[in-house]
Amino acid sequence: MRIAFLFYDDMTTLDAIGPWEVLSRLPGAQAVVASRHGARVKTDTGLVFDDTVPFTQVASADVLVVPGSGNVRPQLDDQRTLDWVRAIDATTRWTTSVCTGAMILGAAGLLQGKRATTHWAALKSLAKFGATPANARVVRDGKVITAAGVSAGIDMALTLAAALTDEPTARGLQLAIEYDPQPPFDSGNAGSADEATKVKALALLARGGR
Repeated sequence: MRIAFLFYDDMTTLDAIGPWEVLSRLPGAQAVVASRHGARVKTDTGLVFDDTVPFTQVASADVLVVPGSGNVRPQLDDQRTLDWVRAIDATTRWTTSVCTGAMILGAAGLLQGKRATTHWAALKSLAKFGATPANARVVRDGKVITAAGVSAGIDMALTLAAALTDEPTARGLQLAIEYDPQPPFDSGNAGSADEATKVKALALLARGGR
């Protein structure tokens, strides 16, 4: 089972690494990281990945994972990336995104007529791609699974793990990575966070967490 991850400069690290931690542990999984040129990729917080392969070496996959970015616009205008996403989607059992990675799926034409989610600050923007924005942590519509912001990628990956294998395996993976969120603050959802916290969050995103 081949799982292809799209990597690109300025992507959000946890968008990709959260799902990688889950999906790469699935029995029979072969995870591969593809980038436009197969060169090094630097995330929006400065983490660098050197071991990527060019699009030309990844022609098909059972699963596609598309992470987001605080500055996703360059990917929405990159026809080579969008062409690759469309081509891989034509071969997948499941096409997935995390955070604003949904915008990349949308720009590739893969969300037309579908329910989808993304980071709370970008949720309304999904409508311009013909999608119906859904305020949910994980949304599954057909073979497309979208996740809300950043950490929701782990929820998406566990949902996908159950679909690819079975619930006992997914439960085992959840325990293996000890995914048992108990945050110290009740501010992880835009619906419960106050305005000052939202403003602070957007400011932190804008500077890449630095």
